[in-house]
Amino acid sequence: MHAVRAANDSAELVHGLHRPALCIVAQGAKTVMLGNESYDYDPSRMLIFSLDLPIAAMIRQASVAAPYLSFRFDFDLDRLAELILKAYPDGVPPTRPGRAVYVAQASAEIVDAAARLMALASRPEDAALLAPLVQDEIMLRLLRGPFGARLAQLGKIETHRIGKVVAWIRAHFDQPMRIDDMAQLAHMSPSSLHGQFKSLTSMSPLQFQKTLRLQEARRLMLATGMDANLACQRVGYLSASQFSREYARHFGNAPTRDMVRLRDAGLAGAVSFTQ
Repeated sequence: MHAVRAANDSAELVHGLHRPALCIVAQGAKTVMLGNESYDYDPSRMLIFSLDLPIAAMIRQASVAAPYLSFRFDFDLDRLAELILKAYPDGVPPTRPGRAVYVAQASAEIVDAAARLMALASRPEDAALLAPLVQDEIMLRLLRGPFGARLAQLGKIETHRIGKVVAWIRAHFDQPMRIDDMAQLAHMSPSSLHGQFKSLTSMSPLQFQKTLRLQEARRLMLATGMDANLACQRVGYLSASQFSREYARHFGNAPTRDMVRLRDAGLAGAVSFTQ
């Protein structure tokens, strides 16, 4: 459970890897970008992630008088798998393949449960007993809602297989990757892996790896002052010119120019996140 408060909106995108979670906005508005796709959410709409995804995000509506306020509930995937069996004892109904991130209408019951979970943070003596019950309530209400079958796809073997590939890339993004090896890991053919991976994430496995590399290189340069050449090597690039080219395509500026711009604007600590 995480709460976020921001008093200013910004046109600057914040880049990072988002884990499976439910995101609720109490006040203000935010946009999340996955590749070339955008997802807007506000108090009337919730955002749900069902896989680790490399995203970019920006707060679109916030002010000192009316700050952006949001809540993020990270899914316990083992517990969610147990609840899927309870919510769908006869099996998950078929649903059209879709992205592993989607916007749903905010449910008053889920928002109320989230508020109760937040309130428990200040009452640790109650939280130990009640928080697990409220967490189950949130996940069950999601599973029984209009998008429940999509969330329940987490329990399907195909999504689990793609999740294994995502986990491997996340842990080894700085290492060479062969699609045949990833297909073997997922027990799928290379073409099937490519199709289902792109259906869930909007990108191919190689594009996913490249995005993680670029995000981490930027974080290293901003957080540690590492120069571009070393950051390039650290994240697995063999060619500095290729790194600079792909970095500029992804972030809009070459690495050195991007660092100067962000530091001059006082944004060095505000354009990347890790979970």
